[in-house]
Amino acid sequence: MSTTAFLTYLATALLVIITPGLDTMLVLRHVVTGGRRGGMAASVGVSLGSLTWGAASVLGITALLTASQLAYDVLRYAGAGYLIWLGASALWKSRRPAAASSAEVTSAATSAWGSVRAGLLSNLLNPKVGVFYLSLLPQFLPATGDTTGWAALLILTHAGSGLLWLFGVVWLATRAKRLLARERVRRWLDRVTATVLVGLGVKLAFENH
Repeated sequence: MSTTAFLTYLATALLVIITPGLDTMLVLRHVVTGGRRGGMAASVGVSLGSLTWGAASVLGITALLTASQLAYDVLRYAGAGYLIWLGASALWKSRRPAAASSAEVTSAATSAWGSVRAGLLSNLLNPKVGVFYLSLLPQFLPATGDTTGWAALLILTHAGSGLLWLFGVVWLATRAKRLLARERVRRWLDRVTATVLVGLGVKLAFENH
């Protein structure tokens, strides 16, 4: 692979990464509910999901998503249901009294694994990530020779860049710690991110293959 091809891939991947979407909203919500630790844990979960999708694309498993409408739809509806459940449950919890809400935030802050799991599941249940790898990777792989090593490099580049970007989102959000610490602001932001998750779930459910 030439340097030009790699830089073109990197630019394309970065454009996809920095476009606000599910990953950004999910990480922001975990910063609100679990602080810097929660946001970073969710970021790691998202990146692990990307690595899993990348490995699946190399093995040819994700080819099922493009070859089988049923497989794609099953995963899509599962992902949509999970997002809607995440957002709806967050909206329901946000209606509770401040004391109960604060207790939940404290509990969330101590559950790094819960944040990792949320990021991982949201990524794995999004078939568009698998389709991204299937559609993009072949365009940047050498036409001859063993392509496994190059594919691994491109996947690690995408997942690593995504992780750094999400860590940057966490850093910016925690810089606004004083603002986010205000109960009214935290509740408002929590409701906004939860509503966006529900919206993304509905959008995913009605998207065509």
